[in-house]
Amino acid sequence: MQLGNSVSAVVTGGASGLGAATARALAEKGVRVAIFDRNAEAGEAVAAQIGGRFVEVDVTDDASVRAGFAAAREAHGQERVLVNCAGIAPAAKTVGRNRETGARTPHDMALFDKAIAINLVGTFRCVAVSAAGMASLEPLDASGARGAIVNTASVAAQDGQIGQAAYAASKGGVMAMTLPIARDLMGDGIRVNTILPGIFETPMMAGMPDEVQNALAAQVPFPKRLGKPEEYARLALFMIGEDYMNGESVRLDGAIRMGPR
Repeated sequence: MQLGNSVSAVVTGGASGLGAATARALAEKGVRVAIFDRNAEAGEAVAAQIGGRFVEVDVTDDASVRAGFAAAREAHGQERVLVNCAGIAPAAKTVGRNRETGARTPHDMALFDKAIAINLVGTFRCVAVSAAGMASLEPLDASGARGAIVNTASVAAQDGQIGQAAYAASKGGVMAMTLPIARDLMGDGIRVNTILPGIFETPMMAGMPDEVQNALAAQVPFPKRLGKPEEYARLALFMIGEDYMNGESVRLDGAIRMGPR
């Protein structure tokens, strides 16, 4: 797919981190970008920087997602590109301990449900709504290509650490559904790929002490540093642009393999 001002895109979680970097990279190619996020202040700021459109969207709510796509399409036309970056990273052990009594307690199921609802179901909801719209478009070429979707999983999908049962389950689901969705959409000319980022410089990471960030960076085999959001964005644009790239899940992690802790 050739990226330019004839193409429009939607980036979920585009107000910060990986999503914001991807929105900027798409805009630099001339793509008309709509940003979905719950953080209106940050989302509006990024949209203003790139000449895009911000829409406040809750990916766990069907009506909110449908309204978001309707607003994005009113502004830019039907999107041919969707990049899903919206997500959360909760941490809790399967069996914890009450700090006051010392009693052993089961994982908070509301937290588990929330991780699945945002990271997995929210991703699929956006994919389904976007793909239905893409399928209505005229093909871009003789092959029948109509659009491209990039989802975000995590290395936790394969190397889930202590306290990451909910997160790993949600991201493992994103990875697992990549190939079936690509097969579902093959007749519509819509490609689907997934990125599994390692340890990246994101707002969540920036809130950690320097010594923690340095210790995490030292675990990466090479290069020994945290990943940069711009590196994620470049891989996302590669997946969008390369027509033979389909149904694949790719780690972007400096060869790190996460230990138990």
